[in-house]
Amino acid sequence: MANMARRSVLRASVGLAASGTLARPYIANAAATTANVWWTQGFIQEEDIAFKAIVANYEKDSGNKIEYSIIPYAPLRQKIVSAVTAGIVPDLFQNTPNELVALYAWEGRLLSVADVIETQKKEFTETAMLSAFCYNNVEKRREYYGVPYLTAALPNHVWKPLVEKAGFKMEDIPKTWDAYYDFFKDVQRKLRAQGERKVYGLGLQVTTNGNDPNSLFNYFLIAYGGTGIVTKDGKLHLDDPKVREAAIKALAYPANAYKEGFVPPGAINWNDADDNNAFHAKQIVMDLDGTISTEVAVIHNKQDYDDIVTMGLPLDNDGKPIPSLTTYGMGLIPKGAKNVAVAKEFLKYMIQPKVNNELLKTGLGRSIPCMPSVVKNDPWWLDPKDQHRVAYVTQGLIGPTVPAFWVFNPAYAQVQNEHVWSAGWIDIMTGGMTPQAAAEKAFKRVEEIFAKYPIVQS
Repeated sequence: MANMARRSVLRASVGLAASGTLARPYIANAAATTANVWWTQGFIQEEDIAFKAIVANYEKDSGNKIEYSIIPYAPLRQKIVSAVTAGIVPDLFQNTPNELVALYAWEGRLLSVADVIETQKKEFTETAMLSAFCYNNVEKRREYYGVPYLTAALPNHVWKPLVEKAGFKMEDIPKTWDAYYDFFKDVQRKLRAQGERKVYGLGLQVTTNGNDPNSLFNYFLIAYGGTGIVTKDGKLHLDDPKVREAAIKALAYPANAYKEGFVPPGAINWNDADDNNAFHAKQIVMDLDGTISTEVAVIHNKQDYDDIVTMGLPLDNDGKPIPSLTTYGMGLIPKGAKNVAVAKEFLKYMIQPKVNNELLKTGLGRSIPCMPSVVKNDPWWLDPKDQHRVAYVTQGLIGPTVPAFWVFNPAYAQVQNEHVWSAGWIDIMTGGMTPQAAAEKAFKRVEEIFAKYPIVQS
């Protein structure tokens, strides 16, 4: 999931509470007042504990009050849409789903948070800044409409014992894209030769449900050279032969892997949680999936936790580094909010590096900072004792990254919501289409959608 949606897994036990008292920097105290905040329920309970601690310390230091509701992902998404449509909104909510910042910015439904960003502007990565800088079609300009406080990418998750059972070592895994994923086909072949019939080499989400297939396609697209499909000016570039070729390959590889029997048959109907469940059941050897939720879900099972290897992306087929598409958790302030000043002050507090560090650490590093100084100043993030966290932080923060394509034009959010690309997989897997024919069909629909989102260049 370059997606930060909460997945349906067994909730972890209470585990650790907030690691000591959260850092409480000085807050410029305004007249005491209250802000209403809607927040997404954490994937693990520690994330909710961390948020509550942040709120408590902010209230103590500021004299203000945060009335918050912690709501599961899907109901919160529905609640936000209903509230914004009706015009009866809270003072602050998250970009649930991620692309909400671009869609609501386009419609002119968000307030600028440039003044909040300015307080930590030097701390954010370039990708984080780009991800918050969205186009307002009402005002015909770009502005900062989201305040990033965490980031997420898609690492590879691999069962080391299954690789070894097939007669390989982790060091045998190739370093380039196609060869990397082809390796797990060989692992499956070796396991089948030993009589193992229930394990599949690849956990690719070749489905039209949820956000996982969108993330998977985008990663394959970038790996094959399609990073320029949408540029900073919001323009679509399906007329670029390199982009078209990359899209065809991104449709072909996962669909063919499914047809060849290296992906579980049920993957065509998976929801966002199903690849996680299949991985934990050891039905798949590897999974390219967002965050280290896969690992954190079994953190209290030391054997399983240690048996999983978290890996960043391989190189592209030419041996060059591939940037990870990263998405960002952000705070958004809708138009119609009654207590904007307090909402902004709370966001300013939350993105102070020390506070942000404790928020994400208490959440066990499932999401990572979007400020390099946080990792630089706290050895915990790159402590070699936890290989999962080191690999994830290295990929999603230290390594090369690019923003989601809908940042530059919200048309791409509609492309994803319609599952245009993953419908192409279905056309190949069950409809008998060639990858080229499926791509041409997808190209036509993508172009139709982008025609509805013209961006005026200032």
